[in-house]
Amino acid sequence: MSDDQAPSTENGGGGDVETVEKSEDHKKLVDFGLDTTVADELEKLFQAKLVTYDDLDPRALEAIRDFPIECAIAVLKQLLADSNLQHVNNKSAYICGVMKTYRQKQSLGEDKPAVTNGPDEKKLKEILDRTGYALEITTGQRKYGGPPPSWDGGPPGNGHECFVGRIPKTVYEDDLIPVFEKFGTIWDLRLMMNPMQGCNRGYAFVTFTTAEAAREAAKQLNNYEIKPNKKLQVNVSIANVRLFVGNIPKNKSREDILEEFKKLTEGLREVIVYAFPDDPKKKNRGFAFLEYDTHKSASGAKRKLASGRIRVWGSEIIVDWADPQDEPDEETMAKVKVLYVRNLRSNVTEEELKKIFEPFGEIERVKKVKDYGFVHYKERDSTLSALEAMNGYKLHEVEINVTLAKPANENKARERRMRRERDNNMNMGYDDYYSSYPPASFGPPPPMMRGRIARGGMRGRGGMMRPREFSLLLSFLTKIYFFSPFVKKVVVSKSLSVNN
Repeated sequence: MSDDQAPSTENGGGGDVETVEKSEDHKKLVDFGLDTTVADELEKLFQAKLVTYDDLDPRALEAIRDFPIECAIAVLKQLLADSNLQHVNNKSAYICGVMKTYRQKQSLGEDKPAVTNGPDEKKLKEILDRTGYALEITTGQRKYGGPPPSWDGGPPGNGHECFVGRIPKTVYEDDLIPVFEKFGTIWDLRLMMNPMQGCNRGYAFVTFTTAEAAREAAKQLNNYEIKPNKKLQVNVSIANVRLFVGNIPKNKSREDILEEFKKLTEGLREVIVYAFPDDPKKKNRGFAFLEYDTHKSASGAKRKLASGRIRVWGSEIIVDWADPQDEPDEETMAKVKVLYVRNLRSNVTEEELKKIFEPFGEIERVKKVKDYGFVHYKERDSTLSALEAMNGYKLHEVEINVTLAKPANENKARERRMRRERDNNMNMGYDDYYSSYPPASFGPPPPMMRGRIARGGMRGRGGMMRPREFSLLLSFLTKIYFFSPFVKKVVVSKSLSVNN
């Protein structure tokens, strides 16, 4: 037997001696600088056909080499005992993620890697063979599909995704797929995982190829009993495609902003700005909302723009997610009899609004709040007639924007938080596994602002600034509060005016 094929022995404290056959790959590991005992554990993974030497890129090998020996051995033993890496495409990143989780658990006083539960592998294999879908596993999520086999075209748009909550910790794709595929073709199913506990986080996202399938699934499966006494929460979820961008020069028009950011990012579809109706020289309020064709495009744009390497018109910009626009279903919107009117000058009164909208039908009431307002019609036909005629109408030499108002959705905070966690998991790379930089965070609106925006229970289409969006602006102003006496004066005066 040659030296590189000689067996190595492991003595577990006086127990049975275990022999590991050394291969050429074992020698490569040792030559790379790995401890022999760590190389032995990797050799076992090679022999079990869970991982190959070629699956491990240099960064993963460096991470294993630099990991404490006893910790590396514990992680590799756990992978050998409990893990099925068949559907893990990037095994290097996956192992790095497991090591990061182990280190986090150590900091909490827990030495053992998470015990990994999983689906019924036989049942899951039957589903994959039947559908031809792929299954991709990372430490943060398990992704089924995306796109499905023989799919021709881009990813589905807004309104095609369902949020699935209250999932029991022991439920996996083998239970979820047969339930959801009854309502239409699944684009993808992403089950979010908790690597610290080795089980799912209790929620998932299911995207269908049609919006009708998503709506029907939400209608039929909300409160569906997936396990005895365990009912799912299912509702249509709107993927976030909108970014908030602050520190925009106020002399830049919507067209200028659109042109500039199209050069820097891909998939930009629309730019939303809030002008000063009373001051035509100011074409925006120092910020804008960038709307992209897909969530993937928006996520890529956010990552690039927030890198700190991008300057726009010579200035650093502030970038964060805007709250996703919650789109009511068609049935709800078909009943709306309220118009949202934006870009009103301060001298426009409720009486004047009523006068110019009254020719289209009987008005129940009009409410004006700062530079926007709501017109409530008695009949739906009157609403539609006014919408068609008045959008773009010039009032006091300023073009107004008129859309159907959208009924407010109740308490979406929990779903948004989970979507952000999903986004973080989708974008994890090596740097995410070995560093933990918190995303830019912004607090809630101050008490003086809560409940004062979007009165009347309605909000505009991509229009009025909602509390989350106001808080982003406020945070942006706070960053320069102590550097600009003018800004300090404006913030204080605005606060006093709101309180009064």
